[in-house]
Amino acid sequence: MKIRRKTVINIAIILFVLSFFVTPLGHHSKIWLMQVFSFSPEVTEEADREQITDYDWTLKDANWNFFNFERSEGNVVFINFWASWRLPSLPELKGIQKLYDTYGDQVDFYIITDEEREPVETFMEEYGFTFPITYLIIGNRSPVDTSDPPRSYIIDREGYVVVDQEGIADWNSARVHELLDALLEE
Repeated sequence: MKIRRKTVINIAIILFVLSFFVTPLGHHSKIWLMQVFSFSPEVTEEADREQITDYDWTLKDANWNFFNFERSEGNVVFINFWASWRLPSLPELKGIQKLYDTYGDQVDFYIITDEEREPVETFMEEYGFTFPITYLIIGNRSPVDTSDPPRSYIIDREGYVVVDQEGIADWNSARVHELLDALLEE
């Protein structure tokens, strides 16, 4: 029995697609594809920007100590909500790490999760992330929407939400760098 070329190609395609579901190659391929197809976030038009007027929001730092978001009033702020169990968070966090490496001393970074401390620390160590982790206190009021990670915000010095990004984005793009540079100059 002779196998046709078309049949071999079809089998190869089926095996390739199956590899996305049952092999570690699939996990890494999905992450790579998400990075490739993530784009710079859209900047909200000035007329449509909402302003945060109440910065009273209690969070926990990496050492599990309580602090208030009020300390960032008047600063440029980057907020990202993520979850280690949500696959889209990983490729996005890789870009955020690069952004933090560049702007960590100029922008207040809040990389926020509602998970327990131990799995988060393991996740951070496994992927070599060094940005500061913030823990969400579930049920506390917040100046931004905290549901359905990944979700991110960039807030200017006057409290206006300049970027409100639902889903993943490429945070280490030239467009984001230009935006942060402009916000820092104001």
